[in-house]
Amino acid sequence: MHPDSGVENVKGVGEKTALALKKLGIVTVDDALHYWPRSYEMYALPQDIKDIREGEIASVECLVTVRPQMIRARGLVIVSLTAGDGTGSVKLVWYNAPFITKTIYPGTRYIFRGHVLIHRGELTLNQPAVFKREEYVRKMSRLWPVYPLKAGVTNNMLTKLIAGAYEGLDKDDLKDYLSPKERRALDMPGMRETLEGIHFPETVEDFARARRRLVFDEFTGFMTGVRKLKENRIRLLNTHPVRDYCIWDEIRQVIDYELTGAQERVLEELKGDFSGEYSAARMIQGDVGSGKTIVAIFALAAFARAGFQGCIMAPTDVLARQHFDSFCSILHPFGIRCVLLTGAAGAAQKKEIYRQIKEHEADIIIGTHALIQDKVEYADLGLAIIDEQHRFGVKQREILSAKGNAPHVVVMSATPIPRSLAIILYGDLELSLIDEMPKNRLPIKNCVVDTDYRSTAYKFIRKQVEEGHQAYIICPMIDENDETEAENVLEYTERVRKILCGEESTLPNRRTINVEYLHGRMKPAEKAGIMERFAAGEIDVLISTTVIEVGVNVANATVMMVENSERFGLAQLHQLRGRVGRGAAQSYCIFIKGIGGRQIDERLNILVQYNDGMKVAEADLKNRGPGDLFGVRQSGDIRFTLADIYGDADILKLATDYVNGLDEKELERICSVHIQKDSLTI
Repeated sequence: MHPDSGVENVKGVGEKTALALKKLGIVTVDDALHYWPRSYEMYALPQDIKDIREGEIASVECLVTVRPQMIRARGLVIVSLTAGDGTGSVKLVWYNAPFITKTIYPGTRYIFRGHVLIHRGELTLNQPAVFKREEYVRKMSRLWPVYPLKAGVTNNMLTKLIAGAYEGLDKDDLKDYLSPKERRALDMPGMRETLEGIHFPETVEDFARARRRLVFDEFTGFMTGVRKLKENRIRLLNTHPVRDYCIWDEIRQVIDYELTGAQERVLEELKGDFSGEYSAARMIQGDVGSGKTIVAIFALAAFARAGFQGCIMAPTDVLARQHFDSFCSILHPFGIRCVLLTGAAGAAQKKEIYRQIKEHEADIIIGTHALIQDKVEYADLGLAIIDEQHRFGVKQREILSAKGNAPHVVVMSATPIPRSLAIILYGDLELSLIDEMPKNRLPIKNCVVDTDYRSTAYKFIRKQVEEGHQAYIICPMIDENDETEAENVLEYTERVRKILCGEESTLPNRRTINVEYLHGRMKPAEKAGIMERFAAGEIDVLISTTVIEVGVNVANATVMMVENSERFGLAQLHQLRGRVGRGAAQSYCIFIKGIGGRQIDERLNILVQYNDGMKVAEADLKNRGPGDLFGVRQSGDIRFTLADIYGDADILKLATDYVNGLDEKELERICSVHIQKDSLTI
């Protein structure tokens, strides 16, 4: 079976299954083999119920004495029963799994394995898997992959599919860009061993060796793109010199605050770039709320005044609209014309915006990925700015750069990356740092607490809302599955509504506290609508998954509470924390940990110790070190599939040295392989 064969050629895959797999991006055999597990199940000996703790994944062996009960609520089918083992009892709950009522019988012993929760004061296993003892014993002998899922595709289905694809693979068709000599020098396995180790590992060592190779491949793909960008950039002459910056003084007169020393320093660095001999390429790093946007406004205004066009690309419609409003409010009095281009615009509206851009009736174009579509033709693009760079990739940066005649490129990021790693990851860019916060900002007060503090946290949130402020709560993630995520957010929101709205309201007009939610299954327009209502103060408490990590600037929000904070990387927690502390009022961040332990406590306490993102990043890198294979991924970083720039810093350096040692011919060969795999769209 050739890797390019359709997935329907694998035994057991019919037309219906093939359609379901297509939703996961699995169309060919090669797609299936390169669909990586997101985690692994390691089946330990069952615990006594008295010893299990909230936030853990636990296995318990129970005697079932009653039949499961089934009810329907809020459009869900909920199956539940309570069972015990002599040391205690636990409630078992399944969502949308009515078949459970026909597979569990009274008078029988089962082993149940699932996430431990305290729900309404009762110890609960959520969505537990069910095993007979002999089945469970077989599971204990090895690691079992867990894949990202969508409706219509089960983990068992994917496991069988990938096993069938692997067994039917033609050995000679499995290409490897590393030669046997290179693999020996780098101590890397071949592709067949790698695929076996990632999908069917017998031991942790098998998995670790396979993962090391795949992480190396991801970094190699990324770094080939960085090297090519750097080499191309060196040859680009400055075709858009800007030497008049009088408008900067004019803008300083109309804004009601003084720029920080760090902002002024970065503007001077940009001034040197824009008037230099070569086209500029610069990265501006700065914490959330440090004032990167006003720097972008200054830069783009200078290009507009010089007669050139400029654009700024944001990762979401909500953030793009926020930028548009900020740009218009400051630049409109100077006659600078701004337009907004996002995917949400209608066909007729887009057509008119395309015309304005092409005919230079628009000076500054603010938008999302829509800015790099083929239909967008710039009249004379002089400066392209990419906001939240970690949400895009090398390829998107390259496409945007190609939209004009060697425009200057500036990328901005609030993701805290240690300078030592940033120099590698952004090797084609000069680095600037905004390391000062605006003078009116109070440092955020942080605490890390266990679940016993939750009720106190809810009372604190209620008090803040009564004082006229707003709050975010990041809902606990039970599973990285869209359907389960949505159910979990809905259930959690209902619980919080009862707690926060249960007492007599003391809000103006005696209105009830308004609690709303966001989750991954919502349509973009729904998400944007919720965020706009929150920004307008119509929502008091927003319960969300991490979709608000990059969101609107709500100065009135003073509390960020993160459930199960031990499951997030510090970079992402710091990004979430950055949603508050953006106004003059004191703000607070409450990190609730579902499970403890010395390592978890040390890691989370870094956030209590530092509000500065760069210090968080440096401490996290030192704290974690290389080889943290089963640790928390930094999902707030550049979007690699498996690699983690913190835990895999040693492999990043190895891949960088490898790429830098390639000659031009070898670089082109490696680049073609990785572009085919789409590795440059990280």
